[in-house]
Amino acid sequence: MLQVNFRKFIKWSIALILVSILAIFYRTYNPTCNIYFPKCPFWELTGFKCPGCGSQRALHYLLNLDIFSAIKENAILVISIPYILAGLTFDSVKKPNEYILKWRKTLFGRNAIVVILTIIIAFWILRNIIY
Repeated sequence: MLQVNFRKFIKWSIALILVSILAIFYRTYNPTCNIYFPKCPFWELTGFKCPGCGSQRALHYLLNLDIFSAIKENAILVISIPYILAGLTFDSVKKPNEYILKWRKTLFGRNAIVVILTIIIAFWILRNIIY
């Protein structure tokens, strides 16, 4: 039993270290000005922005607490953060009660997936028309 907990501790420690290194890297270097960051293949091939375009720049601005610039780069990423955190919270509950299960189904069920897909497609189209 002790080995399983130790392995879990090591796994989470490594994950935390890697995420910390990435966060420091993204906070320090602006993806706009550096060659270290990959370019969007969809944009490179078509000249149109995909729903994820600007996510690296938005992450850089978020880590530097510049929320307005992050929203300008990729609003859907910024808006999705509370939703992602809610999902992680729901997943971390070991024995969810009926109330939690109801909210989880509402926020992450089949209907929610259709709504989210619709929002992403609308964002994809609108960002190429407006910008």
